[in-house]
Amino acid sequence: MRDIFYRFYRCRGAFTLAEVTVALVVGTMILVAVLGIYSRAERAAEAVTRRLDSTQLPSEILQRIAEDLDGIIAASANTVVTVENKMQNLFPVARLTITKSYYDDSNKKQTFEKIVWQSNYEPEQGSLVLYRSYSGIGVEDKLLDEKREDWESDFSFVPISTGLTFFRIEVLAGDQLQDRWTSESLPRGILVTLSFAEPYKTVSGELEVPEYEKIKRTIAIDRTRKIKFSFAGQEIGGESELQEEQEEELQEEGQEEQQSSEEQEQEQENEEQEQENEEPAIRQPGRRRR
Repeated sequence: MRDIFYRFYRCRGAFTLAEVTVALVVGTMILVAVLGIYSRAERAAEAVTRRLDSTQLPSEILQRIAEDLDGIIAASANTVVTVENKMQNLFPVARLTITKSYYDDSNKKQTFEKIVWQSNYEPEQGSLVLYRSYSGIGVEDKLLDEKREDWESDFSFVPISTGLTFFRIEVLAGDQLQDRWTSESLPRGILVTLSFAEPYKTVSGELEVPEYEKIKRTIAIDRTRKIKFSFAGQEIGGESELQEEQEEELQEEGQEEQQSSEEQEQEQENEEQEQENEEPAIRQPGRRRR
């Protein structure tokens, strides 16, 4: 009986050391290739997500600023907008103040609403922090404003975003941009520029962000006003497209006038020829012979 079991186990096939080694090597290579493909796909997905987030957050901030301007500003002398820009720790910072006031029964000026957007340098993070402040007789958020007196009485500015590297607000004054506006009259529009990209140091020592990394939005003030539109051609090669179109139109008009004049001359010649053919031949009288 023992001989039978011994022969049975002896006849069974088994893997040799070389086969096991080859299998381990092949399996390891396949596993390394799969992990490499997975890591590359993960990095690509992170890059896409980071790119989408880098544009989504600035768009939300710009939209919130636009909503504040649209909600509080009207064609009224009681609304004032002020803009200030400066450099803080080599970073460009800005402050936008929107104030709407009214007069009470005793003819005293009171603040109805006041919204402030401003950025400050945060030493711990090494970047800018964007804050927003709301105050006035109205309640913007009932849940927040009911508890504000308790835990936010001394800190009315609420942080909106961190990690900013560029924040600038400019006023559209004619064809120029101004970085300061303290007039009581409302500006035509405001240009808000921000970025979260890595800054670089310029020759003057200030920190700057590449132009293609900046996200800008132009916000119109008092959109109910009448706007005059004017069309201008884009300059190409020292001449504008508008001038080239005008010259082409003049050339076409000249060619049409020349063609019409030639047709008129041809018609006139044809009419004269027809009149000559229709007139009877005039014979001169001959001399009589003697």
